[in-house]
Amino acid sequence: MNKFKQQGFSLVELMVSMTIGLMISGALIQVMLGNNVTERLNQAVSSVQESGRFIITRLRNDILMTGRYDNLSPDLNRDVDIAVEAGVVQNNPVALVGDFVSGAGIGSIEGANGASDTLVVSAQARTDCRGYKLGYAADEEFYVVNQYFVSGTSLQCRGYDGRVLRGQKVAANNDGNKAYTLLDDVYSFQVQYGVTNNFASQDNSSRPVRFVTADALNALRTAGSQVVAIRIAVLLKADSEVMIDPVPSFKLLDETAYQPTEKRLFKQFETTITLRNVKNFVRSRNI
Repeated sequence: MNKFKQQGFSLVELMVSMTIGLMISGALIQVMLGNNVTERLNQAVSSVQESGRFIITRLRNDILMTGRYDNLSPDLNRDVDIAVEAGVVQNNPVALVGDFVSGAGIGSIEGANGASDTLVVSAQARTDCRGYKLGYAADEEFYVVNQYFVSGTSLQCRGYDGRVLRGQKVAANNDGNKAYTLLDDVYSFQVQYGVTNNFASQDNSSRPVRFVTADALNALRTAGSQVVAIRIAVLLKADSEVMIDPVPSFKLLDETAYQPTEKRLFKQFETTITLRNVKNFVRSRNI
């Protein structure tokens, strides 16, 4: 006969053990959920940062060449009077509505009531902003007009042959001026223009003395001012389901502060691009 009594846990001991186990499990679940939220937030921040760096770099590379026109370039197509064309490109690097006889509505526009702006710039280049040759030979450069705008929530660009817009030739191989999407989830695209003093000031230097919106450019250009810098701001939404509450408001350039209605992660990016070709042209006129 067994001299020792077999004993187990009492009901109270089992209840206490189960309670402690549940508390530990709950804590572990909370830690796991917190780590998951943190990971998704980090992914969202990384995503929007990557998108912001990409679009700012892309726009900077495109817009940096604004106003470029090299009459001596051996690659420049010479089907038109390039001396006249040089004056058009260099004096009007930022195109305004009404500049073109065959594209009267094409030009830089200030969006109404905080809506996204439209930017249109000109330069001598091998391709337009979409990479199209527009009927020119592979090694030829031509008068390119690039348009940047927001459609829905997509920042897009569309390229034109400046000679077609001026009524000097017929469009060729232009794919119907199909727009090319540069980046999705763009909720605002704002532009300002750094202008020099006018001729009357006797100080029409290559320095921007103030930044204005597109609706002020026509009068300033008529008075002899020149756009020598472009400031751009974009508001992007992260590609993530992370909820942010409350969503902060954002102030892009001179616009009224804007608060997105979606409770998602948004981030704004800004850059100022000096138009070195235009600055050099302005300096040359003062010699």
